[in-house]
Amino acid sequence: MGAKLDPWGHYAIEDYRKLLEEFGISPIDKILGLLPHKHKYFERLVIFGHRDFDVWLEALKRGEKVAVLTGFMPSGRPHLGTAMVYEELKFLQSLGAHIKIAIADAEAYIVRREDRSEVIRRGVEFVAHSIAWGINPDNAEFYYQTAMDNEYYRLIQLFSRKITAAEMEAIYGDINPGKIMAALTQSADILHLQLDKYGGYKYIVVPVGADQDPHLRLTRDIADRFEQEFGLKRPSSIYHKLLRGLDGNKMSKSRPEYAIHLDDDPEIAEKKLANALTGGRATAEEQRRLGGEPWKCSIFELYVYHLIDDEKELKERYDECVNGKILCGQCKRIAAEKLRKLLIEHQKRFKEVITSGIVEKILKKPSF
Repeated sequence: MGAKLDPWGHYAIEDYRKLLEEFGISPIDKILGLLPHKHKYFERLVIFGHRDFDVWLEALKRGEKVAVLTGFMPSGRPHLGTAMVYEELKFLQSLGAHIKIAIADAEAYIVRREDRSEVIRRGVEFVAHSIAWGINPDNAEFYYQTAMDNEYYRLIQLFSRKITAAEMEAIYGDINPGKIMAALTQSADILHLQLDKYGGYKYIVVPVGADQDPHLRLTRDIADRFEQEFGLKRPSSIYHKLLRGLDGNKMSKSRPEYAIHLDDDPEIAEKKLANALTGGRATAEEQRRLGGEPWKCSIFELYVYHLIDDEKELKERYDECVNGKILCGQCKRIAAEKLRKLLIEHQKRFKEVITSGIVEKILKKPSF
């Protein structure tokens, strides 16, 4: 039996090459020449794969209406894994794309069994953090899944006609009514922008972690089956590697002790880093002799994803590690200083966004 990706799980993916082979995700490096501008996530293959992103980029080049759709599960506080998606959205917006962000309050209530009032409150924070990270609200939309119009909900109902329980089980594995509703709602999230009422964006790209690919496979099947009836097109998608938590598993809002949250006090964040899993050897002598293994290191991963923009500096840090010229304690102190600066600057912008009242103007809360 083939492997299953679990969009509701919390385990790290170990072999991304296997995903390319088993699930038909195309390698991103073949189409990097189509990008109008460079970005470190593409250059470093943090974004490692895609489905039809070349189609989306060609549409962008032709001047077609293009959009980006993604969503956030407000089941905890945003962390550096969440910020990866903020960063991708900021880049895609800079190319000229319209951005739309779903706050998956229905999914959090159904699948995570979260308190609705708390989920709705957190949604404000997720949007505020996205703006503080650099997303321009003038060319973006934000919404709760339970605060949409009839046409959106009608899609969920109609989509259920052309998908079977056996197909859902083949995609997701164990399934229940709540997960079925959550999955069909995500399909409506991704495809509703193609309706005239919502802008008529026929070219949609969805940036997600690799664990979310089941939702894209389902949605692409649904788009095919409703192409004639509703004029839907398959969405494109890009896939980023999952930022590991400080214990080596997937960074998750539900495991706060192993995640760096965007609202963490810098002192707390530094203490978390001090206890992080590294690619260091058992002893200092052994590390100086054999060198470290940065490809196993959660600290080096933070450099790659967030803390070092300059390629030369990143290579220097890598070489120092593998050549045994730096020990983990010193490397952690360097990372802690960079992280402190990032958090202080982001939290200052976040406070400005919250006090401005802009989120209340652009995010309609559910009526009940």
